[in-house]
Order: sequence, then C-alpha cells, then structure tokens
Amino acid sequence: SSCKALEPPVFTEPLEDCSVDEGCDIVLRGVLSGAPPIKVVWLHNGEVAYFGKSSFDGRKVSFVVRECLPEDAGAYTCLAESSAGKTSCSAAVFVRDFETICGVYNGVSKIPGPASQSMMGNGKSPQTPASVCTSPSDSHKKTPVSPPRGTYQDRTMGSESFLLCFSGPVLHFLNPPQHHEVKVGQTARLTCFFAGSPPVVSCWIRNKDQVGRSGSPLWTENTDRSSTLVIAEAKPHHKGSYTIVVKDRKSSAQHTVTLSVIEKPEPPASCPVVSLLSASSLVLSWSGPCYDGGSAVLGYVVEVKNQTSPELRDWRELTAHCKSTSYRVSSGLQPQEEYRFRVRAFNAAGMSEPGPVSPVVKMEQKDECAPQQYACVTIDSSSRVTDHYDLQEKLGMGKFGLVFKLIHKETGRVCAGKFYKGRRAKEREAARKEIELMNHLHHSKLVQCLAAYDHKPEMVMVMEFIAGGELFERIVDDNFEHTEPASVLYMRQILEGISYMHRQNIVHLDLKPENIVCVDTSGTAIKIIDFGLASKLDGSAPLKVMHGTPEFVAPEVISYEPVCLATDMWSIGVICYILLSGESPFQGNSDAETLASVTAAEWEFDEESFDDITEEAKHFIGSLLVKDARRRLSCKEALAHPWMAAFDSGDHAATKSLSKEKMKKFLARQKWKKAGKALLALKRMALLSKNENSSLSPEAEHALQSLERKMQGPPVFTRTLEDQTAVRGRGVRLSCHLTGYPDPEVVWLRGEEPLEESPTAQIEYEEDGCCTLILARVRPEDANIYTCRAANEHGETSCSAKLTVL
Repeated sequence: SSCKALEPPVFTEPLEDCSVDEGCDIVLRGVLSGAPPIKVVWLHNGEVAYFGKSSFDGRKVSFVVRECLPEDAGAYTCLAESSAGKTSCSAAVFVRDFETICGVYNGVSKIPGPASQSMMGNGKSPQTPASVCTSPSDSHKKTPVSPPRGTYQDRTMGSESFLLCFSGPVLHFLNPPQHHEVKVGQTARLTCFFAGSPPVVSCWIRNKDQVGRSGSPLWTENTDRSSTLVIAEAKPHHKGSYTIVVKDRKSSAQHTVTLSVIEKPEPPASCPVVSLLSASSLVLSWSGPCYDGGSAVLGYVVEVKNQTSPELRDWRELTAHCKSTSYRVSSGLQPQEEYRFRVRAFNAAGMSEPGPVSPVVKMEQKDECAPQQYACVTIDSSSRVTDHYDLQEKLGMGKFGLVFKLIHKETGRVCAGKFYKGRRAKEREAARKEIELMNHLHHSKLVQCLAAYDHKPEMVMVMEFIAGGELFERIVDDNFEHTEPASVLYMRQILEGISYMHRQNIVHLDLKPENIVCVDTSGTAIKIIDFGLASKLDGSAPLKVMHGTPEFVAPEVISYEPVCLATDMWSIGVICYILLSGESPFQGNSDAETLASVTAAEWEFDEESFDDITEEAKHFIGSLLVKDARRRLSCKEALAHPWMAAFDSGDHAATKSLSKEKMKKFLARQKWKKAGKALLALKRMALLSKNENSSLSPEAEHALQSLERKMQGPPVFTRTLEDQTAVRGRGVRLSCHLTGYPDPEVVWLRGEEPLEESPTAQIEYEEDGCCTLILARVRPEDANIYTCRAANEHGETSCSAKLTVL
C-alpha cells in the first residue's frame, strides 16, 4: 500500500490529435492513474490556457473549447502533478477555417490544408517553396505531389494537375479595428485595410452566413486594399461579431470586429421611494432600468415638481450627476411643502424618458424634533411579508439566508427584509432569538426591527433600510475626506450604540467593519447592524462561543473561555486600529496565523501608518487590545477617554488627511474572503487550539487534523448548467451544483464578460453548493453563453450553457 501511495500520475489513455471545422467544438480527453490528489493544468502552445472548459474527476481528464476559432489550433498539453511526481501528454489540433470549408473563392478551389495565417499560432504564414512550382511541360508526369500551404489547383486544366506559385507579400491586415460602436439609427461602417498581391477578394461573415448580399440593408464596398461593411440603419439586433475573410492568389486571412449598437436606456424601473424624511431633506431610492440600451448606465438625473405652489409646478432638475440609485436631497426643499420626484437614466447614447413618478411627499415641520418612536415587534404568523411589502432586488446574503429590499405597500417606506432559511428547528430558534433581542435594542445607533413574519419554512425580519453603505467603503471614496477627528466621531457613535447594548447586558460578538454602516450617502451618522450572533448574559452560567471573524475576534473566544462585555471592546480596538491606519493588527497569511497572533495578543503600531496619528489615539487602542479582558476599557471608560474630546474645540484646520491606499487594499482583500470559510476556519482553530484549557485528547486532535487534510480539494461541478430556450419577457433560472474545499469563489460570465447583479440578474449561492443565476424578463440581447466559474487554492473549473431567446 505504501508503494501505491507514492504512485506518480500516468496517462493510461493519452490525448489524441484531432481536426475540426471552425465554429465546432474542440474536445480532448484522456485517462490518468496515480495517487490523489492530482493537480491538472492545460497549456496551449506552451502558455497556460485560460480559455476553454477543463474537468477532472480523479481519473478522466477533458478539455473543451466551444465554437472554436482558427487561432485555437495548435498544440494542447495536459500537465498532471502530484506529490509523487508529474507527467504530461500533448495533442495537435487542426482547425479548418471558413475559406477551407466553403472551398471556392473567385473560381479557384483551395486544396485542403491549414488555411488561415492566424492558425499558425504565431500569426505568420510560411512562404511557398519555389521547388514545388511546375511548368505545363511537366504536366504529363503522374507522380503524385503533396501540395504545400499556399498553392492552389487550377480548375480549368481538366484532369491534368497544374500547380501555381506566386511571389509577393503575404496577405495581411493593416491595424484592423477590434471594436466599433454606433448609436441606434445611425449608419455603421466597419472598414478593414489589408495588403496582398492583387487581385484580392473579400467577404463578411456573421453566424457562419455571408452578409452584405445585394438588396439587403447591409452591403459591402470592396477594393484590392480595403473592404467596408455598411449597415444603413443600425438596430440592436445588428450588434455582435462580424468576420472578414480576404484572399489573394496565394494566401488568405481573416479578422473579427465586434459591433455594439447602443441606444438610450429604458427609464428607471421603479418610482423614487422616500426615506429619512425631515423638514428640508430626504433620501430617494429607486431601481435602475431593466435595459441599459447596450451601454453602461453612466448616471441619473433627479427631477422634482412642487405640488403646493402653482407657479412652481414645472419639473426642475435637482442633480444631473447622480452615480447610484440613491440620492440625498439636502437643498431646495421647504418645510411642509408637497413634492413629487422622478428620475431619468443616461448612457453614452443619451437620456431616457422619465421613470415612474413618486407619490406626493409632504415635508415635515421645521421645528419638529420629536424623538424617534420605538415599538416592540411580535412575530406575525397569520400573514406573509408580501401581503404588506413589495419585494425588490436582493441586497446581500449570508449564512442565515438572503436580504431583500422591501417597499411598504401603504406608506411607501423603504425597508430591508432578512429572509431566514428556517428549514431546521435550530435555524428558526436562532431567528426568533435575534428578533427577541432586537426588541431590547431601541437606540438611534442600532438598526431597528420593524416587523417579523413566520410563514413556514421561512421567517422574515423587516428592518430599517440603511442607504449609505458600509463605513469603510465610504471612507475610501475619492470625494470623501478621511481625518483623525472624523474617526473620533465614528468611534464615539460606535461606543454609544454598544454602550446601550451593554447596559442591557447584551454582547454583540460580531463587531467588524461590514457591520458599521452609514445612515445616508452624505452625512456622518452611522448605525450598527447584524445581531445574529448577539447574546444576553444572564449571569447564571458562563457563555462560551465558537463564532466570529478571525481578524476581529477576542482571545477568549479562540481559547473557548467565557465571553463578557469586554469581548466587544477588543473588536472595537481592532476596528479603530484599521480605521486610522488601513491595516489589520493581526492579519496573517492564513486564518491559522491570524488566530495565533490574536491568541498571543501580538501586535504593534506600524511607524509609517501611525506617523501622523496622535498619542491619545494610540493610547486609546492600546487600552482595548489587552489580552486580559478585565483590564480593557469599558464603554463608559472609553467614552471618557481623552481622545474622545481631543478635537472638541472644532479647530481642525491643521488636521492632515489620512492615506486611503492601505484601506483600499484591506477592503479588496476582505471582498475575496467568504464569511462561511472564515467561520469554519475559526471553529477548526478553536477546536485544535493547544492551550491549557483544551479538553481534546492528542488522539482526537490528530484525527481532526487528518480529516481537515482529507476535506481539501479543488472545485468540481456535480451538476452542470444545461442549455435553455426561453420566451422573450419570461424569467430564466440557470443552476448548477458545486463541491470543493475551501469554499470556492464563484464568478458568472455572460459570454466573456463578468456578470454583475442588477434588478434583472440575481445571483444566489447556497451553503450546499447550489449556484443559481436568475434572469428576469429576458430579451433577445440576453441570448448568449453563460458560464459559472469556480476557483479555490487547489484549482479552477467552469461549466457553461447556451441561452436561446425566442
């Protein structure tokens, strides 16, 4: 068995050479043996092949290139490597281009063989050797001759074979365009210049059919040096790829140009919804257009109409430079006046028609300063959330389930709905616990629960909609000034909210930058969100937990010791450190390294990052990042710290702006880390932690480490995407199932472009590995190849499906 364990990978069934037509699929298959795990990498002409779809189930290996092009020809190599050794296997692939397939150009039939200059892999076409030329006097000799590349048979010679040889430059394109963009209704002219030996003939191909025939709205203008495809009146269905094929007497070439036909976007899909209403300001939120006109939406124009004063009832512009689907109106509105709002979208082609008009909004009284009203929520089991709210786009997802934007049907208030899975009794109990806790958290710095529903198996908690986004994302915005006095303001608000929780003897246990959000897009007010891990300390029994995020969790959590209110104070210290420096004090190369640094409480102030930070700030952080929880500042003590009052004089003129570059890198790193992966890593580290309180035997620790190694593996699709045909205006659901450990990062592609979420495209990723893309109201333009690509540290894989829209 020890010999078998060291068996290196071997190809028991090697790859085979193949020849395919342009537009068909290249499929290479082989069979491997050897001790797992085996890592497989594909090369094309010696370079890593980032295109194509590879798969490996531990034995069978395959590589597929869909709808191949001539440049996909060449040598394909499969590299297989394990800890016992490595091996490789290669195959040659020949692609017959359109000219070879069609066979006839201007009365000359080409002898089958490699036809396109791009098929040589290096973009060059070999010259025809002079030795293969013959004369008519030699035509009576019947000795067969294998025609070289670039020679052609004269079909007028009857049964006598006659080979021609020409001299002169090889036919090639002169700086051809890669992409052309035209507005809908305008004339599109796709022009390519080339050099060769006259006469030169050319044609244009789209979807394997020749275009530009006589009598059509598309025509060509050809010379010996150029060819132009003319589309008299470009329409959306004309967009796509157009291939020009050119040929002279000795060679041929082809080039593809992508045409984009753009038009004005459709109006925004929903009317503006009002939140955070006051006497002279409010926040508007809306949904973007269902169709962007074929070009990215560049922004929005927000308009208002005064319903109170007859002389001001014309629509007027509030802003023409809104970059998102939310806008804070902070000027131009009067107390107790009534207004309506509407929004237009614009792209490179122009501006849309106005979207739906909002209901009449009455501003509040100027002197109104009543405190926020709070109410305790009871779970409604007799109604569904959709009875009272309109469901909008998805806002996010987590281990618990999904968060959607909601609009109250009667008041128009924008809310956020947290949809729990609730299939297991444990999940339902966790949801009930969070709702019950939030009834004790009525404070302006804590997000509020507004309603709750239980319609089995799903539970929904309706919360305040916070429009400003994550605090750290706001800070790195180029238009936002980041200073130490501003950081004091944020930390004071965090402490005020946590102080209220601690007075109720509730500990948050998941404080991190993602859970600190801005109330709106322009102010500095913040709120704390996500109380899914919060717990009430009753004093009757110590509370031990095994959850949190490695960079922000306190040492006592990792050591599986009782947590206390001071556990939150450690996390606040980490947040403050990152806020001022853009660096994480405990971040290691892995979660294990990070947790080890936290356990040892090993950290320091980086000289460069803290060079412009006051000593009071450093003392504040140092008083929180203390391993002994009893020695950390409490919320009350932290609010009384000198740093909290260091800038109260208001004289901040000499305050230096803090660098945002490290903060941007920190956020970029965080985006690539999955919350589920971090949670599992923390649990494993807590169980494997070798401290004096550990109750695990050495045998149990060894077994857990062995299981951890066995879990490792590259992503594999256990169920792939399937081709679908949909009717225009209907919804489509593309689903596949994925396994792999650590949890793979998943990206969806439409064609070759990454697909981002929008009101008409939603992406779901379930814990069990089910990956789903939901397209609402599909259009002919949505017809494409859709790919789900997954990758982790052990490998990458993908699967694709074709969507046809009728």
